[in-house]
Amino acid sequence: MKCHRDEHGYVGSAGARHAVPTLSVAELEADPHGVFRTWRPRVPFIIHEIGGYMVLRAQDVDQLMRDPRVQATETLYPEMREIPQGRLFDIFAHGMLTANGAVHRRRRSPFTRTFATRLVENLRPRIRDAAEALVRDCMEEGEVDLVASYTGLIPAQTIADILGLPRGDIPRFTRLAYEVSQVLSFTFGPEDLPEIEAAAVALQDYVVEILEARRAAPRDDFLSRFLAEADAAGELTPDEVVIQLVQMIIGGTDTTRGAGAMQIALLLQHPEQWEAVKQDPGLVPAAVAESLRFEPSVGSAGRVAKEDITLDGHVVPANSLIMLSILSAMRDEQAYARPDAFDIHRTDRPRLHPVFGGGVHRCLGEALARIELEEGLGALVRLAPRLRFAGPVPMLHGHSGIRRIDALRVAW
Repeated sequence: MKCHRDEHGYVGSAGARHAVPTLSVAELEADPHGVFRTWRPRVPFIIHEIGGYMVLRAQDVDQLMRDPRVQATETLYPEMREIPQGRLFDIFAHGMLTANGAVHRRRRSPFTRTFATRLVENLRPRIRDAAEALVRDCMEEGEVDLVASYTGLIPAQTIADILGLPRGDIPRFTRLAYEVSQVLSFTFGPEDLPEIEAAAVALQDYVVEILEARRAAPRDDFLSRFLAEADAAGELTPDEVVIQLVQMIIGGTDTTRGAGAMQIALLLQHPEQWEAVKQDPGLVPAAVAESLRFEPSVGSAGRVAKEDITLDGHVVPANSLIMLSILSAMRDEQAYARPDAFDIHRTDRPRLHPVFGGGVHRCLGEALARIELEEGLGALVRLAPRLRFAGPVPMLHGHSGIRRIDALRVAW
């Protein structure tokens, strides 16, 4: 299909209604919601200056999550970002999140039972108690950064308990996880790679250290069972064993940290809705769901096109990187009434929340994340009804991958 490039650098298929723009990281980072709002009615995707096609519309994002013509990226993304080898590369080469077919099933299956909804629901009372204890500790300190002292600790403590990691290691593995997760953003440059690579080395070395300790002295915990089953089955290589746990640590700490803080910030910015949740704690799940829609902590999911894919007259070429923009899809005017309004009472959310992805790669930790967010918010509703901002209103930054959040300073 013939394409043309106009004087603005926009590329489009011949005869298409609108040319597809190539947008810079600076443009996307400055105002992602505004950029997507501008282009979503005109074109089904935009072209990213670093490479790849960012799909904008809710219907397209939902369908492509499950489309057999689309698959996980394997090592395409690090290769595009000039990461052809090393520990960062290994996270993509040996992880379940970027694998396809039988390899994906083999890497994911040891975790499926542990993170099953029914089993995870049994953790709710423990997570509730932990959240309430953290709130009481925070209240004794006076003004605090709720990200560092609360919303970051709930998922970190939970994943530590599930995997059997010492709680004293939380500052170590969370710091490394936050540094490594920068690789999932389009905002890092070549000058940042040595530091991110060093964090990947340190995080994988930490996991190896923990695994060696479990092999030497097994316990009645997930890691010991995981190792025993993996060794008995012989289906995972040593690198795969390490990388699955690295991905669990990153996924189990970073995304929920930002989402937990943002839901509180959004409610405090809408006092009437904060009051509604305080009056009716039954609204907590709806408040969590709306916060995840309005400002998701994950901006996009990466995929690759196995063949040419036509969307509204425009073609995504085969072998191209696709970024399914959750951030754009959940503000799509065709999918939601008043999409730019934060409304915990809305009734047009889909049954399956788009923030957790779709198809065979739908987030393994969805049930756990929901519980952490609900109990984190619920503890504040019960114990800190006069919660208020004590600093600037935080923002989630980023247009793709795992987004970054500012400090959330509050007083009681």
